[in-house]
Amino acid sequence: MKKPASYPSLQGKRVFITGGGSGIGEDLVAAFAAQGAQVAFVDILDDASTALCERVAKAGCPRPAFRHCDISDIAALQETMAQLAETLGDFDILVNNAASDERHLAEDVTPAFYDQCVAINQRPMFFTCQAVLPGMKRRGAGSIINLGSMSWHAMNRGYPVYCATKAAVAGLTRGLARDFGAHGIRVNTVTPGWVMTQRQVDLWIDDAARAGIKRAQCLPGALMPHDVSAMVLFLAADDSAMCTGQDFVVDGGWI
Repeated sequence: MKKPASYPSLQGKRVFITGGGSGIGEDLVAAFAAQGAQVAFVDILDDASTALCERVAKAGCPRPAFRHCDISDIAALQETMAQLAETLGDFDILVNNAASDERHLAEDVTPAFYDQCVAINQRPMFFTCQAVLPGMKRRGAGSIINLGSMSWHAMNRGYPVYCATKAAVAGLTRGLARDFGAHGIRVNTVTPGWVMTQRQVDLWIDDAARAGIKRAQCLPGALMPHDVSAMVLFLAADDSAMCTGQDFVVDGGWI
């Protein structure tokens, strides 16, 4: 892996990340901390999240602030964000990373299952954006990065409600960019391809999947969490000062 780019503008910035305890989120927490940012994140994985904080601190980076929070509980999420902002200061950067891609068939979906998918993948994105807005307005700047998915672009089978919630990410980003932009706040989507997180490897990556990835990606090799983090760091930094309302795809050229 190449040495990641350095972004001086991220030094000392306050970052809030959802789902930071594993997968792409874990890499995001470590990547922002390595830039000298003060990272706060929520997750439901207590042991993994605590261990991540220890690793980051031992590496000589600012120790992240972890709070256990089920993001489907909007009141708890709002309270947690308010408490962290009170302690750390207004957030400069928001990364909406958390999601659940549980597989399902259309004929098996119940109203309760549908609502739960929305409660995890869609509703929290709006309310985290709402929560950071007053602080970013006070500062006259901010960067919000919402993670989408190539699943619906590729018309993947096996999780239609997930695809619907992830398609909504592009609409949220576009819907907020104009109003938030008046206050110097940028809102963008990062759309990952099939990223080789441990969860993906454990549950769904077999020889057939590897062959499919080889056929579908223009670029050879595995797409890794750090590939996504690299794009998120760029969009969080001042280097992307005139980028907003856009969808930045990191998928190895999936066709």
